[in-house]
Amino acid sequence: MSDLRPVGYVIGLLVAALGAVMLLPFAADLIEGDGNWPVFLGCAAMTSLAGVALALACANGVTQGLTIQQSFLLTTGTWVILPLFGAVPFMLGAPHVGLTDAYFEAMSGLTTTGSTVFVGLDHLPAGTLLWRGLLQWLGGLGIVIVAMVFLPVMKVGGMQYFRSESFDTLGKILPRALDISTGLIKVYLALTLACTATYFALGMTGFNAFVHALTTVSTGGFASSDKSFAAYAGPMEYAAAAFMLLASMPFIRFVQLGGGNWRPLWRDIQVRAYLRWNAYAIAAIVAYEVVDRGAPVFATLRETTFNVVTIFSGTGYTSVDIGLWGPFPFMVVFIAGMIGGCTASTGCSIKVFRFLIVFEAIRTQIRRILRPNAILPVRLEGRPISEDVINSVIVLLTVFVLTFGAVAVGLSFIGLNSETAVTAAWTSVFNIGPAFGPGVGPTGAMDTFPWPAKWLMSFGMLAGRLELLSVFVLFVPRFWRG
Repeated sequence: MSDLRPVGYVIGLLVAALGAVMLLPFAADLIEGDGNWPVFLGCAAMTSLAGVALALACANGVTQGLTIQQSFLLTTGTWVILPLFGAVPFMLGAPHVGLTDAYFEAMSGLTTTGSTVFVGLDHLPAGTLLWRGLLQWLGGLGIVIVAMVFLPVMKVGGMQYFRSESFDTLGKILPRALDISTGLIKVYLALTLACTATYFALGMTGFNAFVHALTTVSTGGFASSDKSFAAYAGPMEYAAAAFMLLASMPFIRFVQLGGGNWRPLWRDIQVRAYLRWNAYAIAAIVAYEVVDRGAPVFATLRETTFNVVTIFSGTGYTSVDIGLWGPFPFMVVFIAGMIGGCTASTGCSIKVFRFLIVFEAIRTQIRRILRPNAILPVRLEGRPISEDVINSVIVLLTVFVLTFGAVAVGLSFIGLNSETAVTAAWTSVFNIGPAFGPGVGPTGAMDTFPWPAKWLMSFGMLAGRLELLSVFVLFVPRFWRG
């Protein structure tokens, strides 16, 4: 059994940091004169003390590196424990919900899924709305660090392909995480501030601009109103789409861009493919709506651009009811959600690079059939792809599909309508946000779902965000004997 003290030490520090961040919603409620501020002050003190106590208890076991087993435990443990503390303000303060709803909301926040069980958002205190946004912002930053530091080492889903791009962290995980985090935080803050300024310039209040910037740059999708983004129809939709696209591109490219090197961003095959696939989906839906339904071109282009990008990136904002678009547009959006954004971004789902590898593997296999004596390695961006990477990608795609199906079946057994079960599984496992069908409230909230469904979806969010295998491996007895 591996020593758990290094894992506990890091989680303790993260819990303490989460407690410190709770002082921001405390200040927001205090400034607004809302009586909810003592809740956040108390939760900040309790969470910080718990985190410091855990870190001190485990400090004597800290080493400079983590083993593979410890890395798996740290990634999953972080996303299990932090939502527990993040949920406490929702239980003790507004909206005064139970553990199930509070944990669901906190898990949805930290995994940047964006599904919600809260209704009446327009009447919640400023601190609660800010806390939801901060949970997503922190979760978005955290998942980028996990994707760049931990997953390549753990060889999850072909991520070992990226270890040659300054991601070689084996045996040096903690120091390398600190190095990478510095550049990422600068980029993340710059995007957040730029998004806030843009929203404010286009008409949002300062508070709403900040909260929506937090949930845009994290591709999380929590809004401060039950109407989501419907209240901001117009140029704001194009601005939001632009920032969602940026946030779902590889952050390492923005770090390089900040260093004066712009070429890697455009030369990245993921970026080009992601922009191209978004354009294809938008064009297909706009053409369908204009030709088949006679919809106005410019309004349809604006609505489609926003809603396709928000699903592709996994942000989960809505400005219209996508379920009313018709079977063809809905299927396009459904597939887009399963593809997701780029690797090492805040985007969700399977990720673009894995589909590119599968497409290249298929194309190479066809060429091998036509030319059986030729030596034809699978290449991406001119780099040969090892069989190990290809196999890892295919396994992850298979596990994603199987998990999606299992969660959908499970939700059906619990009592959800088949359409609702499928879209709820889709939105949780692929970390997208909205669900559709009977049982989903008029505001998109899932507050009426049975409590077992909420826990199953919470697990789906966790597993999907951490790329499934890094969670499922913990259920293998051999893992604990290693």
